[in-house]
Amino acid sequence: MTIYVGNLNFQAREEQLTELFSQFGEVQSVKLIKDNFTGKSKGFAFVEMADENSANEAIESLNESEFLERTIVVNKAKPKEKSDRPRGGGGGNRYNNDRNNDRNNDRKGFNKNYNY
Repeated sequence: MTIYVGNLNFQAREEQLTELFSQFGEVQSVKLIKDNFTGKSKGFAFVEMADENSANEAIESLNESEFLERTIVVNKAKPKEKSDRPRGGGGGNRYNNDRNNDRNNDRKGFNKNYNY
């Protein structure tokens, strides 16, 4: 069973979460969610436990408990919802193509009819 752990101290490490949850049973994995650009913790994690009974016991015991000076939220993880919204796209080099260069030069007062 996968467990969501929220409101984590930003200094929390995966090893600390493994130690916390292993009191209740075998921890298969811990995934601390981090920002892709900065590498800093986003303040939540997912803990995968081997046994559902152990996972439920951990949820009941640890939800709204203190961990590293923060009151953590612990509950059964919900499956990620699929969005109708397209992801990604865009990008491209908006400043390096002829159409945009012409448009930008016109805006800067560049006069094509004047011989410099």
